Amino acid sequence: MIVVTGATGNVGRPLVEALTAAGEEVRAVSRRGPVSADLSDAASLRSAFSGASAVFLLLPPGFQGPLSPVLEQAGGARVVLLSSQGVGTGRHPAFFEEAVRGSGLEWTILRPGGFASNALQWAESVRASRSLAAPFGDVGLPVIDPSDIAAVAAAVLMDASHAGRTYELTGPAPISPRDQAAAIGEALGEPVRFVSQTRAEAFASFRAFMPPEVAEATLDILGTPTPAEQRVSPDVSRVLGRPPRPFAEWAARNVVAFK
Repeated sequence: MIVVTGATGNVGRPLVEALTAAGEEVRAVSRRGPVSADLSDAASLRSAFSGASAVFLLLPPGFQGPLSPVLEQAGGARVVLLSSQGVGTGRHPAFFEEAVRGSGLEWTILRPGGFASNALQWAESVRASRSLAAPFGDVGLPVIDPSDIAAVAAAVLMDASHAGRTYELTGPAPISPRDQAAAIGEALGEPVRFVSQTRAEAFASFRAFMPPEVAEATLDILGTPTPAEQRVSPDVSRVLGRPPRPFAEWAARNVVAFK
């Protein structure tokens, strides 16, 4: 039996669907779902993790740890941790990955880059004025479709041969905010105007939903990404046997959010 935490999110939901479609027994865990548990309360995980052969760990926003009490509840299950590309590039701390590697359990770590679904931050302005505003309009990053993250996670959870590996997950090519606007417009069948923001304007908007240090770090990545952050990883293709989906496909599949 496979346990999926964060089962109602934009990775967890398609992951549960993929595992169920493959005939796996799945226990979908979330804070408010039928199987309710909170990673911040390790004792609440005891029944949720009971009998698991593998556990997908998606840490909630703001989770500070420690992770070791959570891992203790996993028993002998294999653990698949959704980490981030920023750990590999040194932008983010590695203590959650270190906890998993030092747990004594079999593990696999997934490090996705930026999510294509981050474009939903523009949905309201696109609906209202067919425009979106972003900084660094011509700087591209290889954002990944969350459904591809879910597909890789499903493959890894179902196949123990992936134990001990770390996969970096990206989309098929870097795409800039300006080109994302064009792809959303193509999906809508009408143009979406790109509005260039200054770094200061973007920082002010980011501060509405993230701490200042996170906002600054995010702007550093968006504006001056390292070669490693712009690199297209082969790992999605290696695991799935197909290339990752382009941003335009994500936009077409989620176009209703922008109408």
